[in-house]
Amino acid sequence: MKLINIGFGNMVNADRIVAIISPESAPIKRIIQDCKEKGTLIDATHGRRTRAVIITDCDQVILTYLQAETVANRFNEDEDIGEEAADYAE
Repeated sequence: MKLINIGFGNMVNADRIVAIISPESAPIKRIIQDCKEKGTLIDATHGRRTRAVIITDCDQVILTYLQAETVANRFNEDEDIGEEAADYAE
């Protein structure tokens, strides 16, 4: 299981991430509101402005103050490290 830091020491299981998106569009705002009403929203912003929304395969929606590009880079860095370790083991 790979964990990705989404800020303030909060981690997300990388295997469960479906999408990392910007919260600016109206459909995403509706998704956030619907999840808030259903109780499946996780707010990891610590009171800061939401800059990225993480959608998981288990219908959880996670808000973070990090930009979507930053989270995606951390996601890709973890994959690169895993590939390098596998190459080294061979």
